[in-house]
Amino acid sequence: MSTTPLFAPATVLLVFASDAQPSGLRLALETVGMEVVETGDEQQAREVIHQAPPTAVLTDLALPGGDGLGVLSAAKAADGTLPVIVATEPGNVLDAVSAMKGGALDCVVKPLDVGQLVSLVERAVGAYREVAEVLPFTTAAGADVPGIVGRDPRLATVLRGLGRAAATDATVLLQGESGTGKELFARALHLLSPRADGPFVAINCAAIPENLLESELFGHEKGAFTGAVARKLGKFEVADGGTLFLDEIGDLPGALQAKILRAVELRSFERVGGTQSITVDVRQVAATNRELRARVAAGLFREDLFFRLSVFPIQIPPLRDRMTDVPLLARFFLVKVCADLGRPLVSLSLAAEDHLMSYAWPGNVRELQNCIERAVIMCEGAELRPADLSLDTGAVERPAADPWDAIDLSGSLADASRRALGEVERRKVVAALQDAGSHTGRAADALQISHRALVVKMQEHGIQT
Repeated sequence: MSTTPLFAPATVLLVFASDAQPSGLRLALETVGMEVVETGDEQQAREVIHQAPPTAVLTDLALPGGDGLGVLSAAKAADGTLPVIVATEPGNVLDAVSAMKGGALDCVVKPLDVGQLVSLVERAVGAYREVAEVLPFTTAAGADVPGIVGRDPRLATVLRGLGRAAATDATVLLQGESGTGKELFARALHLLSPRADGPFVAINCAAIPENLLESELFGHEKGAFTGAVARKLGKFEVADGGTLFLDEIGDLPGALQAKILRAVELRSFERVGGTQSITVDVRQVAATNRELRARVAAGLFREDLFFRLSVFPIQIPPLRDRMTDVPLLARFFLVKVCADLGRPLVSLSLAAEDHLMSYAWPGNVRELQNCIERAVIMCEGAELRPADLSLDTGAVERPAADPWDAIDLSGSLADASRRALGEVERRKVVAALQDAGSHTGRAADALQISHRALVVKMQEHGIQT
């Protein structure tokens, strides 16, 4: 297992006059693993930023031969997301306001506290590097799948499963709450597959009236019903050679379930009002926010169709179960929204980040995206503050999902017990690796098993670090 660090040590540019830098600041930053570059005026700082851009900048506003606002301007010109922390004298309100409007991450007032500065710089570096990792999910062929952002092990597990399923033509069932981005994952699956050059066709089975849904899915012949003035191709036919995404499949009317089952199994169907059997080469991906097993038990969903659709089930975790991804997603949406609105990039304050992390996100990623878009529109400065987010963090959190819902309890007691034990093992190993920062030795110690036993368990459950 590779132990190569993801990033080289962070480089912090300190811009202070020779007699103004807090005593011990350089040593404190180096102690926490930072590399430090020091300059004494604006011009020197500009040269450093131009020649070897740092990971973060900490500058005094009062500098010989210029000022910290010039350093801030140069840093933002080089990289709009580069974090800059400015230091100012008490009462220097106008320059402090100018710095914040210019995109400074934070403004600290003298006398400076070295411990506070180091903490600010560490968080700033972490946030900056998260932005660097907020890249589209990329396929082996180099195609970008925009919008899938995160580092949580649960998300990594989903993406690994997606990659395995993509290499086959197996029918995939994406399960997850509303707003978790099921269509994005379906598109990712399509782009990862050999069908990437074919069409990706999506239909929301809950959004179309029942009397029109059959025609939308299978098409119709001219004269099939009042208003059918011409032949129309349905989604199955349009998706020939590609992928058909059946969203909200749990809401599919009972009358259509048999016809869908036949189309999925035989890859053939008839248009409404037609008699000719049409054969297509389509890969089906279905999605639902409903518990299909419960609907099967209630007689609302065909069991044979459920088994046919769930050849490869993938559970997409809700945002509240991967809260460490919230800052990454927020910054991803910040960049996107600012670009869409044609306005300068707005940064996310550390206080706003904490505010986002304190919210339960019942609407999942979709709610977070809407929140950031609204905040950017309302924001009057160069940085989002908690007040811009309009979040009711005192709202009652949605009860956590029953962990047993994810475990298949069908079959004999022995079979169900084996699956339950496997899920407990998987969750325990994932949690131990998270707590140990993906260090397998420490995780094995915490689990009180040997390192070899841990590696075997990771292989059994498809867990990677």
